[in-house]
Amino acid sequence: MSGETDLKRLLAEMEPMLHDGEYVYCTVEGRAAAWFALEPIGTFRENEGITLILERARAEAAGLSYGPVLRLITLSVHSALEAVGLTATVSGALTQAGISANVVAAYYHDHIFVPAADAKRAVEVLQTLSRRDN
Repeated sequence: MSGETDLKRLLAEMEPMLHDGEYVYCTVEGRAAAWFALEPIGTFRENEGITLILERARAEAAGLSYGPVLRLITLSVHSALEAVGLTATVSGALTQAGISANVVAAYYHDHIFVPAADAKRAVEVLQTLSRRDN
């Protein structure tokens, strides 16, 4: 099943969904499999270490240090990995609102991590963007 590539349709149908809970980014060393017990929702290997994206409570329970506390917004539309412009348009709208965004693309959806204090406002910005492009 392939995803949508048309930017106008992606924006019109993105339906941003704010998840419950708080998430953080942590960096760890070693093998990624050693950290899977923490059930990260995302991982990425860099030269400096492995980045884990996980629930704040799991990071704290494991004694891991972390950066800002974030909330997760999922764009419900099934976006194709080769779609052009969705990340730039969404990031641009959040930038104009003064909201930082860390976008993670997965196979079916795009996921946006925003500062916890800005989460509800970020959803409103994205909903406005979606209506504007309808």
